[in-house]
Amino acid sequence: MGTQAQLLTLQVREIMTRGVIEAPPETPLRAVARLMAAHRVHAVAVRGDLGWGIVSDLDLMAAAALDLDRRTAGQTASSPALTVAQDESLERVAQLMTENETAHVIVAGPEGEPTGVVSTLDVARALGGD
Repeated sequence: MGTQAQLLTLQVREIMTRGVIEAPPETPLRAVARLMAAHRVHAVAVRGDLGWGIVSDLDLMAAAALDLDRRTAGQTASSPALTVAQDESLERVAQLMTENETAHVIVAGPEGEPTGVVSTLDVARALGGD
């Protein structure tokens, strides 16, 4: 692969996971857990009143002692979710994720619609040269 400087200039569109697994805000957390397991992802996007939010696997762990059938995705989602444009650099998205202590960022297309997700694993994969 290229030098460290070249890696950091990669754009989000080059490293993101395309597509967004989404759950409506009223979805029970048990169903969110099933979605994550079925799609083998660590986060699910939720469109709520404040825009997009994210329910992560860590959010599920924190809610495990609660009633997963009564608690919903909308009640649990971290929102608004951090969003980046497809042409943002790997360096910038890594900086934003670190500053905001988040492992998942929604990638917005030209019209603002979610087109994918960048996770810490996507960043690690790019830095590792895969």
